[in-house]
Amino acid sequence: MFAYLLLLVAVISRLLPHAGWLNFTAVGGALLYFGARRSWREMLAPLAVLMATDYCLTAYVYHYTFRWQGYVTTWVWYLAAMLLGQILLSARTTFARVSAGALLGPTSFFVVSNYAVWASGGMYPLSFSGLVACYAAAVPFYRNDLASTSIVCAVAFGVPVLVRRMNLAERQTALAGK
Repeated sequence: MFAYLLLLVAVISRLLPHAGWLNFTAVGGALLYFGARRSWREMLAPLAVLMATDYCLTAYVYHYTFRWQGYVTTWVWYLAAMLLGQILLSARTTFARVSAGALLGPTSFFVVSNYAVWASGGMYPLSFSGLVACYAAAVPFYRNDLASTSIVCAVAFGVPVLVRRMNLAERQTALAGK
């Protein structure tokens, strides 16, 4: 159930104004967690919700014409992030694996999405200098995505571990006192 709650937080974090939040969204961390904790059958739900969110943001918040072709790369990445969570974190969750997921998720999105922006030919010249300019312009967004994904992963995967350890310590203290 927590995976669905985290998905709701991810959607809300996208819909709230980002000024002052440094473009914080919980999407990457939520998708990694969802992939790690839920079955493949359930992965269409987050994809559909995030697709609908993309549509609403584009059409109603930013007042642009929605062209689904411009979002295919993002939607494929949503699935890939859940797959990464499933592969990396479902069987065994360790600090190193969560850290790897928190690094690989935003990095893969940065590489793939910015390449797609450059390759579409609309914003940057189709040259090596255009590619470099595209990636350079996206570095602040990457930094913020890396930070937000790391925070969400730390909370989602770390807090349950801390709670279990605290409960275990309390039980051991109680048994030692008897």
